[in-house]
Amino acid sequence: MRHHLVVNLQPIGMIYEVMDRRLRAAEPDLAEVHQSAHKINGFARAALNSCLDVVTWLAPDEDVTITAADGVRECLGLLATSLTFRGYALRNEAGAVAGEVRRSAIRNVLTASLINVTDENPAPAEIVLATEPKPDALVLSLTLRPTDGDQGFSPEPVYRRIEWSDVEALAAAESVRVSREGRQRLLISIPLAATAKA
Repeated sequence: MRHHLVVNLQPIGMIYEVMDRRLRAAEPDLAEVHQSAHKINGFARAALNSCLDVVTWLAPDEDVTITAADGVRECLGLLATSLTFRGYALRNEAGAVAGEVRRSAIRNVLTASLINVTDENPAPAEIVLATEPKPDALVLSLTLRPTDGDQGFSPEPVYRRIEWSDVEALAAAESVRVSREGRQRLLISIPLAATAKA
């Protein structure tokens, strides 16, 4: 989340440095300065939107829905770098699924499931995320497959490990069904938004 908060702030600092040098010139090119100021405005708006989006992870609006593809992309985008450093490769084989799910449900349960499966299984490994078509739910399967290769270089997690009971508690709070086959395959069944409201 920290990365998502600062990623759009970094270009602002760089553009500021360029503007500062241009303004110190004997005869500053005001058109270039104006162009740089316009870029700062655009990056500031992007940074604000990014910060507001991060807040929705911490204080979700229960009524907001999202497509399966977008929900999966958000969760993988949040964790991908961290998991790569820890020695886990992500493979997204989630196919297109019609309908939408509650955004908080997919964010909370899929993210917790990804952390749980990596907390319980050593690296190196590959995590394959796939979808199974169901008429009333988005069913996601997470399968962890041990691989040969780099074990990553991240030290022990700085958080308390996510236990399976934590995933179950989050799922119950979001009206999501979860199950697992051993410690390396998880199924997540999130009701489609239209089904959940009916």
